[in-house]
Amino acid sequence: MNDRTSGPERAEHEELARLLPAPAERDLPPGRHLHHKDTLMQLIDQDGDRATARPRPRLLRPAVLLPAAGLALGAVLLTTLAVTGQESAPAPSAAGTGSQATAPRGAAVLLDRIASVAKKSDEQKVSDDQFVYVKSLQTDSEGKLGGPLKMTKASERESWITQKAGPVVHEGLIHQDGSYLPIEVGVPDGETPVGYPAGLNRPTYNWLASLPTDPDALLKRLHTEITRDQDSRDTPAKDRDQAQDTFDTIGELLRETLMPPKTAAALYKAAAKIPGVTVDSDAVDAAGRHGIGVARDDTREGDRTTWIFDSTTLEYLGERTYLIRDTSLGKKGALTNKSAVLERGVVNALREKPSTEKPSTEKPSTGKPSTGKSSTTT
Repeated sequence: MNDRTSGPERAEHEELARLLPAPAERDLPPGRHLHHKDTLMQLIDQDGDRATARPRPRLLRPAVLLPAAGLALGAVLLTTLAVTGQESAPAPSAAGTGSQATAPRGAAVLLDRIASVAKKSDEQKVSDDQFVYVKSLQTDSEGKLGGPLKMTKASERESWITQKAGPVVHEGLIHQDGSYLPIEVGVPDGETPVGYPAGLNRPTYNWLASLPTDPDALLKRLHTEITRDQDSRDTPAKDRDQAQDTFDTIGELLRETLMPPKTAAALYKAAAKIPGVTVDSDAVDAAGRHGIGVARDDTREGDRTTWIFDSTTLEYLGERTYLIRDTSLGKKGALTNKSAVLERGVVNALREKPSTEKPSTEKPSTGKPSTGKSSTTT
């Protein structure tokens, strides 16, 4: 650091130096991969008193439902969340407060280092007939539509996502709360389902590998894809925020989709160009793991989302979202989302795990698929 640097700039440099780990001296194991998939999911108890709700509108998968026992038309759809059971978040640190006109230098440097580590992770070979497997901790949000949310206890979730280029109707399988639930394109009874091709709404490994690796070109591509999706759903202009929508989309891509190293690095470098991205010096995922975070405030929804990374290895750990002001979902500081990725891998069949050779023979739950037809995914 230049000895002549003083004042706020010097303080910022010192704070960043304290927060960031030393550069990794070896490549990370295959588990260091990123991810997404917006699984629109809803589980309603038979007594009708419990309903899932989503804390924010998600950009992806507007026409896909997860057929599950108790699925009801007109009920609130939810991207399943993950949380430790804690219902409030700690007060944000000075490093993570407020949306800025441009991304602060500290966040840009952190994301650049994360990108460098991600680029060194192992390249995967994934064929169209394989599945991406992800094990994570998940929870639901309970509450009435329009009312305060309450986070349930964390539960383990496993997902198997097909890597076929498509279009496909049967997209994979979810195992949670003791049930196997097929992921299928959902349409009203009697109508023919139209499958999704690989793309932003169904990001396969090979599709992700085809994305531009130049950060500026990647941002332009994401903007185009997001705008096309919003136009197809007639999303009002007042509900659009290019910077926040891009940040949310990248966050979705970090969860349940195995990420090619070069694409991961490009996504992180692209995120560094998003205005308002800040550093969260201490964030905790659903497994209780502390890490350093990359955060952004959503002024529309009144919440802050943080991507959490291991402070030493810079491995992606999970995500958390909490309210930064009082809203209909709860009081300021209340958690609405907390997740933790525990394992990722590539397998050859549904229900197979990276550590096993053969899939389970247990039959899936008998919930009626949203297509009105019996499931054939298992």
